[in-house]
Amino acid sequence: MLAKLHTFSLVGIDAAAVVAEVDVSLAAMPKTVLVGLPEQAVKESIHRIERALVNSGFVLPDNRCVINLAPAEMPKQAASFDLPVALGLLAASGQFESALLDEFAVVGELALDGAMRPVKGALSMAIAAAELPRLRGLIVPAHNAAEAAVVQDVEVIAVNSLAETVAFLTEQLPIEPTPSRVSDLFKEFGQYEDDFGDVRGQEMAKRAVMLAAAGAHNILMVGSPGTGKTMLAKRMPTILPRLTADESIETSRIYSVLGKLAPGRPLMVRRPFRAPHHTISNAGLVGGGSTPTPGEISLAHNGVLFLDELPEFNRTTLEVLRQPLEEGTVSISRALRSSDFPADFMLIASLNPCPCGYRNDPRRECHCSVPQIERYINKISGPLLDRIDIHIEVAAVPFKELAHGPPGTDSRTIAEQVATARAAQSKRFADSGTRTNGQMTSRQVREVCKLDNASRDLLEANVNEMGLSARAHDKILRVARTIADVEGSAELRQEHVAEAVNYRMLDRRFWS
Repeated sequence: MLAKLHTFSLVGIDAAAVVAEVDVSLAAMPKTVLVGLPEQAVKESIHRIERALVNSGFVLPDNRCVINLAPAEMPKQAASFDLPVALGLLAASGQFESALLDEFAVVGELALDGAMRPVKGALSMAIAAAELPRLRGLIVPAHNAAEAAVVQDVEVIAVNSLAETVAFLTEQLPIEPTPSRVSDLFKEFGQYEDDFGDVRGQEMAKRAVMLAAAGAHNILMVGSPGTGKTMLAKRMPTILPRLTADESIETSRIYSVLGKLAPGRPLMVRRPFRAPHHTISNAGLVGGGSTPTPGEISLAHNGVLFLDELPEFNRTTLEVLRQPLEEGTVSISRALRSSDFPADFMLIASLNPCPCGYRNDPRRECHCSVPQIERYINKISGPLLDRIDIHIEVAAVPFKELAHGPPGTDSRTIAEQVATARAAQSKRFADSGTRTNGQMTSRQVREVCKLDNASRDLLEANVNEMGLSARAHDKILRVARTIADVEGSAELRQEHVAEAVNYRMLDRRFWS
């Protein structure tokens, strides 16, 4: 007999439809043949499936079994084919019949005793199932049910074992679809523990961080050790707008494919904050491998990527950030396939002003020589600096302010300013794909950031004096537009341009 089942295979962060065809026919010698470009993990599954069938109380077919995973030209490389292949063997050998096999896709890894084990990418598979009109639902391991149920257009059936799956398909055991809990998840896990009120002093730095959040600008912080750079960076997600449902699902897909969703949290409801160590490789940062997988910049999608001690990173590793910073996506190409991963993140970088960390610090003496400082700073290229909109100095906070100073501006107050600016940008870019000032194209910059004569003269003088590039010129105008949005001004004024220019002066002060 021939049995056909619907299942899915992961390709990057997407799920592609696969048909598992199982044919059992009479033969002198029992033999199982697996075709359809299976990778090693899929080839090894045959032994696991055979023992799971026997230990679940079923009869192992003693005939010739041919298993085809179509389409044949697409590599199959996950253990999620265990359950559909096992069900195919049972159906093809006449041990059960079910009309539901045409209505439900099936994914799942089997233990030797027939119990279900979780799989990666259940969310992507549920999204793919919802896009196929012939499918009514998706059968997944119970551990993955809440994750897949985020997609409301498909019935998600949670099963704990192979025997339970067969009982459901033969309608001996009714199983209700897992309900979607998207709104409950946002209420339960949407709050942040950190707050900008914990940061004493640094009000000027907080304003720069607020502007970065308001316009989705990249920001670089320079300062001695212990001045609060990391505290400021970690609290950036608390003032960014809440994730929308679409953004949440888009981000969760990446974590789902990599198996990084936290237990009990099937959906990313807070903006991700990623802070990789400076020893990270190129592939670890942007993604890669023989089978392309997402890297840290994709894990930071719709969130924040924090690179602490920027000069300590390998220079070639930093250079691969150029294209993702400009385009919001990263393309990983290999000989056999190419994958595109989303990488729309805010970059926050921090560094010390010199190797010892105390250059220009009035409390400590710097012993670094000029050549040492030049070698340290020159690890960061000019083109990368050009792509960072705001450069600020984070000075040390005096003891009096730390011990007896008033509480700092809290996240709620700053978030209200960010929301005001974002609302203005949403209205401005309602008819385009741009969402924030930081994403404006050069044409949009010319249309939106028109200057009066005084502002134009100020900008021209500073661009000529500091030798800024055309990209840096546009960055200044984008930041100036954000400053105006925060203040509720429809026009760009001279003071807006002056403040934006000040946020570009650190690269000339420290890199000269």
